[in-house]
Order: sequence, then structure tokens, then C-alpha cells
Amino acid sequence: MEKEKQLLVLCRGLIEKSLNWGDSGIWGNDDFEQLSEKIFDKTKVQLSISTLKRIWGKVRYENFPTTATLNALAGFLDYESWRDFRQKNGAIEPAIIFGNGIEANTAPGIRIQQEKTKQDSRKIAAPVLFAVILFVILGIAYAMVKKGAKSVDISTVKFEAVKVSDALPNSVIFNYDASAFNSDSVYIQQSWDPTRRELVSGNGKQHTSIYYNPGYFIAKLIVDNQVKKECVVSIKTKGWKGIVETKPVPAYLSAKEIKGKGFMGISDSLFHVKIGSPVFNDTWVKFANVQEYKDIDAGNFMLETTFRNSSAVEASVCRKVNVVILGTGSAIVIPFSDKGCVSDLNLLTGDNYISGKSHDMRAFGCDFSQFQNMVCKVEKHHFKIYLNNKLIIDTGQKQTLGKIEGIRFEFEGAGEIKNVKLSTPGAGVYDDRF
Repeated sequence: MEKEKQLLVLCRGLIEKSLNWGDSGIWGNDDFEQLSEKIFDKTKVQLSISTLKRIWGKVRYENFPTTATLNALAGFLDYESWRDFRQKNGAIEPAIIFGNGIEANTAPGIRIQQEKTKQDSRKIAAPVLFAVILFVILGIAYAMVKKGAKSVDISTVKFEAVKVSDALPNSVIFNYDASAFNSDSVYIQQSWDPTRRELVSGNGKQHTSIYYNPGYFIAKLIVDNQVKKECVVSIKTKGWKGIVETKPVPAYLSAKEIKGKGFMGISDSLFHVKIGSPVFNDTWVKFANVQEYKDIDAGNFMLETTFRNSSAVEASVCRKVNVVILGTGSAIVIPFSDKGCVSDLNLLTGDNYISGKSHDMRAFGCDFSQFQNMVCKVEKHHFKIYLNNKLIIDTGQKQTLGKIEGIRFEFEGAGEIKNVKLSTPGAGVYDDRF
């Protein structure tokens, strides 16, 4: 079993290398969600976020992963099975662990042949001994560097974000000082998205970045693969903002363009013009209202809304919709789609991820020829969703979102929203009727 554990550490390290997302010690829910999707895309096996967190040591769990889970991990690395991974890597010495990182002694897929004669063993003894000594020296040097880094008084390290305006897009100036760490591995990660991580000068003072989308972001100053400081970047809107997710820069919709007769939204014809295509599959438009909902209790609130995906099925096959509630600590993502596409839906309750690959999500399938009435209710650590007056999910919620900072609707293709009401009994009410 000890050998299997060593192989699992190696497998995990090779996956981290292939992703190039940086230190797994700072991965969050979104990173494991993306990893789950990537593994499914390649292996057609759905591993839950909780399973991946257990494998990466984020959640305490004594049992060893099942054979099916191990086969999926190995398949992600292009091995036929876990047995294939074991056979091809069984002779590899245990990985050299540096902090939370891992450097394997060999690249994936290289077969290490067992030497059959003592003569051959003698030939490789000297190089192997040299390699071991070199690794020991590097390990000692690394430990000395880490020890020096730990002696830095974090309270003296500067990291702050300054917005240049209150509009979109918004450039943010990061004022930082990481010189005390004496490191050339200094990064600023602008949000949860690992692709939004940029290398900066270890002796630099400022770095700027453009935020095209509104939201509540936690930026991180990362030195030697460790988060040293965090700061909040809150990009707000002035009321509702429509954004078409075109690449590399999104297209903003004017207030006139999103105003319909009794609804807020975008028509098929306008969407066609904005993206240059009559087919909307995997092309999204978002309607966001990001602000401080000061009178709303994130542990006791109700969101009521009426919406539909107004695309023709020929334009958007699945006609997906996400209703998102943004918080300072987490988010709620409520997915809907045509009835035939519920396998692709993923629900985030704030502290729990429910995948359509491993759960029955039929209740979230919609007939978008009609408007859909949805109520999301959080009360006494219970999370409930009603669709067209029918309770479709009732589950626990151990942790709240923190403070509610925004509401967002996401449509795959064209969409319409009739009303949005966010309220806490006896306290605040935000009521928009279009």
C-alpha cells in the first residue's frame, strides 16, 4: 500500500505539471471544478470535486481511492489504466518533495528498465549517487531559502489594489513590495481563474491589469508558490449591465439594446450581429448587477425571478441558463437547460458542488417556449430552489456566501428576464421589474 501511495503522489504531481496552474496548495473550488471537467472531457469519467479534494489532501479521508478513480487519473495522463501507470512507473524512486511542489525523477510515459546484471548496476551507480547528492544539496538550499522567506514580517509586505475608475472596463493598479523575499518567482493572480496569473518583477512596485467583467475578486500576491497576501478587487456596475462574451475582448450592450417590451434581454437578431454568427452554441451573454446589497442577510434571503432562454433550438441546441448570486466568500450557481441537456448541468450551492454527470438533474430541465418562474431560498442553513412553484432541491448549506455582492444571469444565446426580486424578511428588498 505504501508503494501505491507513492505512485499516487507521483500521479498527482504529473497532473499538476500538465495543468501548469501553479501550487496546488492554493487551488480553490473553481480549480477542482475545472479539473473535474478536464478529466471528464478526456476520459469520460466524472470525478466529483469532493473526490479530487480528498486526493489532493484538501479533505481528510483515510480510504485509498477506488480503482475506477485511479484509472481516470491515469487516463488523464494518457495511460491505459492505473495498472499501466504502475507498470511504467513502478521503478521510479519516490518523488523529491519541495514544499507543496513535486519534481518527478522522470517524465511521464518513459519506461524504466530494470538492470539485469551486476555489471550494469555498477555502471549506473556513480551517476545515481551523484544525482542523489545533487538533489540533497538542492533540497537543503531550497529549505534555507524557505526558512529565510518565513522570517519576513508579512505585516510589512505591501499589496493593495487601486481602481482607476468606477466604469467598465476598469484598469486596476496593484501596488506591491515583495523585495523582502528576495525571490524571482513573484506572481499576481487577479482572480480565482488560474489563467489570470502574471509574473511580476521581484523588485517591482506596481503592476496593472484590465478587468472587463464586473464581480467580486480576491487578488493574490504569490511568492515561491505560496500566497503571501490577498486584497479585494470589487468591480461594480451602475445598475444592470449586458455583456456578450466575445474573445479576446467582450462586447458591451447599451441600456437601449437590452431594454425590451416588459423584459430585459437580447434578441436572436441582435445576438447574431454581435457575434457574427447565427449559431450560439457555447457563446454567452451576461446580465449583471454588481453592488453592495447592504440590507440582505446572506444566511436568510429569497431570490425570485422570471426568465427564459429565447433562442431557437437551431441556434442554441441546449439553451443553457445560469442564475448566479455572487458573495464575498463564495457563490451560488443555479443551472437550467433544455430537458435533453441536463447531463451537462452543474449546481453550486455555495459550499457544495452537484454535477449532472453523477446526479439526476431532470428537475432543472425547462420548456423555454414558456417563461420559467424560479425562487431560490436560503434559511436556517437550508438551500431550496423552486421552479414553477415546484420544489426541485432542498439541501443543507453549512456556510453562507459572506455578503451578497451581485446577481448575474448567463444565457447561452439570447435571453429574456421579466423581473428580479432579492429580499430578506423584515429587512431589505431590491425589486426590479422590466
